[in-house]
Amino acid sequence: MNSGPERNVVPTVREVAELAGVSPMTVSRTLSGGKYVRPEVQQRVMDAVATLGYHRNENARSIRPGHRSDLIGVAITNLANPYYGNFALGVEEVAAQHGRRMLLGNTGEQVAREKQLVQDFVGRQVEGLIVVPTGAAADHLRPARLGDIPLVLASRTVRGLKADTVLIDDISGAYESTKRILEAGHTRVAFLGNVISVATASRRYEGFCQALSEFGLEPDPELIMRGQQDAADAQKAMEALLDLADPPTAVFSTNNRNTIGALEAIGQRRLRSAAPPPPTLIAFDDVELAHLMQVPLLVVSHDPKELGAQAARMLFERLDGAKITKKPRRVELPVVVGDILGAPAPNRRAAR
Repeated sequence: MNSGPERNVVPTVREVAELAGVSPMTVSRTLSGGKYVRPEVQQRVMDAVATLGYHRNENARSIRPGHRSDLIGVAITNLANPYYGNFALGVEEVAAQHGRRMLLGNTGEQVAREKQLVQDFVGRQVEGLIVVPTGAAADHLRPARLGDIPLVLASRTVRGLKADTVLIDDISGAYESTKRILEAGHTRVAFLGNVISVATASRRYEGFCQALSEFGLEPDPELIMRGQQDAADAQKAMEALLDLADPPTAVFSTNNRNTIGALEAIGQRRLRSAAPPPPTLIAFDDVELAHLMQVPLLVVSHDPKELGAQAARMLFERLDGAKITKKPRRVELPVVVGDILGAPAPNRRAAR
């Protein structure tokens, strides 16, 4: 029996509302996160959506006056770094809880790309921004450029820019880990860090220097390597340290990219039969499988996923009108300084 022509038109919000027995506004609220809609009503709406096969026209919806895009923009500095993959997962989980989706972009530590990416996000009418800043400029992140779009800075600050910010306790982590190495008897401690304009590098160097000063030591220019932005540069810097007539017995590495480069240099050196014992490595940020490298190691660990989640929570507190101070807020997440694993005796001199 023929019951009539097949349905070939796209279902509408009104049809979903009729099937669920609610108003079109209730359908819209349910599909935008369910705020002010009772759970049982939300379920009726979602059942109707599934029955009819309804899909929102996001492009049309986003340009209608009074309607939000349900998008947040997230700018990170290195998409290839697993650290930022976990950071993005933390943002995404919190965004999903609030009925929003994430647009993710990579700046490659280049301020020009950061400016363009932020401009693209604003053009797509994102509701809010989370940015791991390059630190080199701030004009494109000021309210005069962003309008009423709230901004949260993550992992780093930008000089002269006031915004909600979530950081790692960089200074304390660097201080405590360096102090532990000094207490173990090391006096020649090198520093592997990225460019000075990156706030995390400067903060971790500050903590490093505080520990040295407490033990009556000053940073030795011969042992300070700054400016490495990737593992390849860090490997070259580490090789230079190992080639010194009096190489360091310990090395502070400011992030996982520097640690990977340092491990590569040490590993290549250990392939030589006459290679001396490797220096103890302080690794700020976890590095997968680093413990298998048979290098004396002290890890300063923290959770990048929680960093992303905290940044997102701060953003949605602004978006959802929570009763919070209008002044920019700053949160510092704790770090955990581990034990020194497999450390050799300090102050050895390399076999030449």
